[in-house]
Amino acid sequence: MVMFAAYAASIDRDQPLNGLELGERPDPEVRPGWTTVTVKAASINHHDLWSLRGVGLGEESLPMILGCDAAGLDEDGNEVVVHSVIGQSGHGVGPREPRSILTERYQGTFAERVAVPAWNVLPKPKELSFAEAACLPTAWLTAYRMLFTNANVRPGDSVLVQGAGGGVATAAIVLARAAGLRVYATSRDEAKRARAVELGALEAYEPGARLPQRVDAVIETVGAATWSHSVKSLRPGGTLVISGATSGPSPKAAELNRIFFLELKVVGSTMGTKDELEGLLHFCATTGVRPVIDSVLPLDRAREGFERMDRGDLFGKVVLTV
Repeated sequence: MVMFAAYAASIDRDQPLNGLELGERPDPEVRPGWTTVTVKAASINHHDLWSLRGVGLGEESLPMILGCDAAGLDEDGNEVVVHSVIGQSGHGVGPREPRSILTERYQGTFAERVAVPAWNVLPKPKELSFAEAACLPTAWLTAYRMLFTNANVRPGDSVLVQGAGGGVATAAIVLARAAGLRVYATSRDEAKRARAVELGALEAYEPGARLPQRVDAVIETVGAATWSHSVKSLRPGGTLVISGATSGPSPKAAELNRIFFLELKVVGSTMGTKDELEGLLHFCATTGVRPVIDSVLPLDRAREGFERMDRGDLFGKVVLTV
């Protein structure tokens, strides 16, 4: 059997969308301990663009169906959400396999069906639509872990979110506000700064601007362009959590003197655990927090969604419906 899918057919580091194809692919292979989910909605992440550039995805693995996030129906018709980190626990793959994200080793979610270990399937709260739930397992889970596990912030603490508009940054603003944090944000774009305030930031500034106070934690996904500002914005003993570097991984000034003298903590953060995803789902269901969705497109218009992501012309998540 075959199904319609959006997949990486080739790698192009400079023009990643050249490698994106839409068309028929074989139905997913189901291994022992795995199950098939009928996809109702999936969302696009920067990870998918990086895959088309060959980051985490080699030529030998092509063609590869893209997509990490999905919500849909399990084999019994139950509404479910897919946790996209494979091998974290050993369930379905064996304890010695290193962890990976869907599309690095296994076919992804931009298709009518996706196969994952049965352990990776969680019930979808009835309060969330398929489109809303499909936004959570990567960007929103990353923000949830950055804030509540790695920054270890508490209600009343202050946090700076760099790069408002991106998926993780947008999630961090909404989640932080809902948890009772004082939130500041930055963006080069005036409209995105205004939107950040609408979503709960106390103030939004141009990158590099002096804040009214030093913060307890910084949520950093931009990298080189904002690194120095992030370090300088922290109070003594504060925590900088980084999960990405969209502007580059090598800042001109590492600010090492400030880091050691003020005893700052720098913590790397990648995705999140199944338990954290379950916590995030319950958090959204009980507080009324919903993912910020930029646009919803049918799967056969996936290229338009990728183009928006590539241009940075969005605020929130682009969702593909099947």
